[in-house]
Amino acid sequence: MTQDVRESAPTGSEPEPELTGVRNFRDVGGLPTTDGRRVRHGVLFRSGHLAHATADDTAFLSGLGLHTVFDFRNGDDIALEGPDVAIAGARNLNMPLSDPAAGGEGFWRTVRDGDVVALRELLGGGRGEARMAEAYRTLILERTAEHAKMLALLTEPADPAVPALLHCAAGKDRAGTSVAIILLALGVERSAIEEDYLKSNALGRRYKVVRGDGATGTAIDPEIRELLSTLFQAHVEYLRTAFATIEEHWGTVDRYLEEGLGLTPERRERLKSRFLTAPAT
Repeated sequence: MTQDVRESAPTGSEPEPELTGVRNFRDVGGLPTTDGRRVRHGVLFRSGHLAHATADDTAFLSGLGLHTVFDFRNGDDIALEGPDVAIAGARNLNMPLSDPAAGGEGFWRTVRDGDVVALRELLGGGRGEARMAEAYRTLILERTAEHAKMLALLTEPADPAVPALLHCAAGKDRAGTSVAIILLALGVERSAIEEDYLKSNALGRRYKVVRGDGATGTAIDPEIRELLSTLFQAHVEYLRTAFATIEEHWGTVDRYLEEGLGLTPERRERLKSRFLTAPAT
């Protein structure tokens, strides 16, 4: 017997909450599909990490009826930010994906220290954009096992990982790519996927860059801010690199999902039944 998917609090009529310690939170519900349906509200959420969630944030998240929190951070991320707070009723599944800038601890120490000369060398002259584009290619080509597991859990017949919250550190790259994969499988319009991705650039959503000396916000040198924008802002070209990589290596999204990620037609229909509204009559 198939277990019913948990009902969660949001219905689409409530205003989006402003969480204090969690950046970039949103319900992905409402996005349109190519066949006229929409993603249901209250089943798929995305955000930055939950390590700094306040008591009020935690109470709100606990009220969503979450089944699984997918944490795509790696060990370095967790060492820097801390583990997620516990969300009542939800299991936390750490599924590390690639470092979005593929630089390791030394690279991020340079970023936090705000060494403008070193940052020019690392990120100037288009090198930051190239670094991020390569990271998105890697997420598609080298993380098929993790994305396959994610889709398998969301389509389990008896105990699906729904409602789900997907996050990484900023909720932009690793979570953004993973959410995009789910939306592709649901048949969401490509322009709508890109529009949702770019919402991470809203001022209140952006990852807070903290320098080694504790400086944040306007205290950061304008040149450093510009250099770091290649890492910390969502650029639609990065997501389009992921889409192009799928097409270059698998030919079509359908082949990528089925052959690359093991999402059979049966499981894909199950995913759609759980995440989409009924077709218009």
